[in-house]
Amino acid sequence: MVASDVVKTYGSGDGAVHALRGVSAAFPRGQFTAIMGPSGSGKSTFLHCLAGLDAVTSGTVVIGAVDITRLSRARLAELRRERLGFVFQSFNLLPVLTAEENIRLTGRLAGRRADERWFATIVDALGLRERLGHRPSDLSGGQRQRVAVARALLTRPEVLFADEPTGNLDSRSGAEVLAFLRTAVDSYRQTVVMVTHDPAAAARADRVLFLADGTIVDELAAPTVDAVHARMRKTEG
Repeated sequence: MVASDVVKTYGSGDGAVHALRGVSAAFPRGQFTAIMGPSGSGKSTFLHCLAGLDAVTSGTVVIGAVDITRLSRARLAELRRERLGFVFQSFNLLPVLTAEENIRLTGRLAGRRADERWFATIVDALGLRERLGHRPSDLSGGQRQRVAVARALLTRPEVLFADEPTGNLDSRSGAEVLAFLRTAVDSYRQTVVMVTHDPAAAARADRVLFLADGTIVDELAAPTVDAVHARMRKTEG
């Protein structure tokens, strides 16, 4: 996936808000990228533009060989359903469905038969085998987020987008979710793009992009918690 000179402006004239100011970045297959920045830096807007959840004002986002900025609304919805995965801070599970039914939902909506060996692999890797028959109300927060991760990965998406995936979790549950995202990259060549405010979460990634005022102002490869803290202080200063 490649973003080129992405601009996102809300409103016009004197009241215009320039959320992104010509942001460019490449996201190679099998890489885990974290996006960080102060509140209002444009990090969530950038992720939403990358994922086709928000239309760009100008610039391009290419996933595979497809420039998603040129797609119709219907075709874009189809691409998101069939080729992308999403994990958000809120779990977005349907309360009337069991964990297994929630995991299988995206594939069924796309009209695709699940790969049962892959289903078993991710369910077992996420420790959900004994919880498949339970509804979300019977699961802990960490278990609900692991269900959301399993749902996002079941269709083997080209890119998994995660927006503050540990924001509603305690430290132990958050660490479990991050550990599996790391495993998905290392073992299954999954591409992950994650927005986070947490240096410990960012340290799980292969690199961190730092945004400020709608532009990328720094990049850190092989991040550590201390290095991320230091770069964040520099960005916010």
